[in-house]
Amino acid sequence: MIPKLHREFYEVDMTTGWETPAGYPAGIKQKILSGSLDEKNKRGSRSRLIRIEPGTYTTEAFCHDYWEEVFLFSGDLRVGNDKNGKGGEVFRAPTYAVRPPGAWHGPVTTDQGCFGFEIHYYDEAERPK
Repeated sequence: MIPKLHREFYEVDMTTGWETPAGYPAGIKQKILSGSLDEKNKRGSRSRLIRIEPGTYTTEAFCHDYWEEVFLFSGDLRVGNDKNGKGGEVFRAPTYAVRPPGAWHGPVTTDQGCFGFEIHYYDEAERPK
């Protein structure tokens, strides 16, 4: 697990370091800015940028056991589309979501493409002792 480090303002290279998260379609890319999430031991946190290319979509709703905060800086995100990427509720930037562990969300698609910032974390106070 990579801890979050204290770093003052530094330039972020927006051209490198993008990768498709495991299980996602190729049109969805992330760039980890800080930290890591240990889903096996349910600890840690990560901050990432997320970019979805126009017309990309997922086909299943998903759920995870950590908190997720999402801020959409640009574009549109449609939530609740069908298996062909049609339908769903459209959200346009600027918009924000916060989801507790266990909250089902998605699938998602975008018509124009979108760019956002996400924080994922386990809340130590909620962790079983």
